[in-house]
Amino acid sequence: MSGLNIRKDNAEFDFLALGALVHRLDPGIIPFRKARTLEIHVSGGEYNVAANLSDCFGLKTAVASAMVNYGIGELVQSKVRETGVTPFYKWFEHDGVRGPNIATVYSDRGAGVRPPVVFYNRSNEAGALLKPGDFDWAKIFARGVRWFHSGGIFAALSETTSELIIEGMKAAKATGAVISLDLNYRAKLWAPLGGTKKAQETLRKIVANVDVLVGNEEDLQKGLGLTGPEVTTHKSALDPDTFFGMIDKAVQLFPNIKMVATTLREVHTTNRHDWAAVLWLDGKRYVSPTCQLDVVDRIGGGDGFAAGAFYGLLAGRTPDEALRLGWAHGALLTTFPGDTTMAKLDEVEAFAKGGSARVQR
Repeated sequence: MSGLNIRKDNAEFDFLALGALVHRLDPGIIPFRKARTLEIHVSGGEYNVAANLSDCFGLKTAVASAMVNYGIGELVQSKVRETGVTPFYKWFEHDGVRGPNIATVYSDRGAGVRPPVVFYNRSNEAGALLKPGDFDWAKIFARGVRWFHSGGIFAALSETTSELIIEGMKAAKATGAVISLDLNYRAKLWAPLGGTKKAQETLRKIVANVDVLVGNEEDLQKGLGLTGPEVTTHKSALDPDTFFGMIDKAVQLFPNIKMVATTLREVHTTNRHDWAAVLWLDGKRYVSPTCQLDVVDRIGGGDGFAAGAFYGLLAGRTPDEALRLGWAHGALLTTFPGDTTMAKLDEVEAFAKGGSARVQR
């Protein structure tokens, strides 16, 4: 079907993610300064894809991450078990005062003309302490892994996390797994490590090892240093041509890349978006339909897209079908609170084929 060469054997895991687990505090539409109650969501840019693939799509998934032996760690472990994801943890002991900690993400949902606000407490984060040698990759991959995934958020946590990503990718490649990376460029996270220059230096080293790249125009420009329209002034919105032009540049720089995909989103208000997605695979271009979203919680929509697209390819669907599954699942995920899916596979399949929001009786 494509140059990805996805394993067809009965591997123990269809998908393995490497990244930091976090807990997100969510006051809903109330700004934090006025909040009195909070929902807690377990998240992580890399873990979210594994959770979605397990919970909605029924695949056998795993996550390699840091875990801390304290109450917040127990909360996170419970959620990981609930989503059916097999954990491989590097354990840390909490000192009762300063950590190490499971990082906290603070994110309200905004409403209407008021955008969501996101900030972090990643001080003394256990995930940032992860380094090469912390996981027995030979033992993990001996069980069989079809797809290995990590992301730019994890790479931005410390000098050692990016080295661990490359170590994991090389081990995965040696066993025939497809390698993917979500660039997920976050300026706030890269600033303490050296900003955009450090991000580009680091992410380029990582991308040299990948088959599949997920990222929008800003990710490609600021994360990899590719030239294109100024993302702060030029809005290509739902026009895929600019993005496909940047993919051509990315593939010239990294000929190892076989697939690039991203969502296209035009934000009218916090709760009203136009939504589409594009996929480039082995030189061919695919564009999804466009729909209008009534957004409940936009956090995790991109991870939802990645999960649906990866599922389609792992399940042997055509590239166009895989793109539509990613587009549909990402759209549905924005209708739920929290960072991971509450959708069912038949709902995703129906919407991907052109389903509507009419009452199901």
